[in-house]
Amino acid sequence: MTVAVLSVIGFFISLYLWLWKVGFLGSLACGDGGCETVQLSDYADFLGIPVPFWGMVGYVVMLAVSLGGLQPRWAERREPTLLLLLISGVGIGFTAYLTYLEAFVIHAWCRWCIVSAVIIVLIFMAALAGIRTARRPAEGS
Repeated sequence: MTVAVLSVIGFFISLYLWLWKVGFLGSLACGDGGCETVQLSDYADFLGIPVPFWGMVGYVVMLAVSLGGLQPRWAERREPTLLLLLISGVGIGFTAYLTYLEAFVIHAWCRWCIVSAVIIVLIFMAALAGIRTARRPAEGS
């Protein structure tokens, strides 16, 4: 449930940034202009798609996996938690790359991006903690 809640929060942050990026919002609440600098940089797209859209997709997938893992059939199984660990691990890697770009290439910080980075780390930590409590798959499954 923790991952589901964090995924919803992360989704809405990514949605907010994406809506601004594609022009549906007039201004971006950030405080110091760093968010605009980051969102308008040459690195704000990945494979031709705005980075916040990738965040939305990632958070929706993690939400779906976490809610699926709450279902009786999967509640005691490790697979959903392992999948969350894998997805959030990839998310941490991508976030680390983006944070590196903010610090050493763009020279600007997006506060929303930092919050999203914290959320993905918390999701990874929750999945890691969940591995310890989940049972191994039944033999023959």
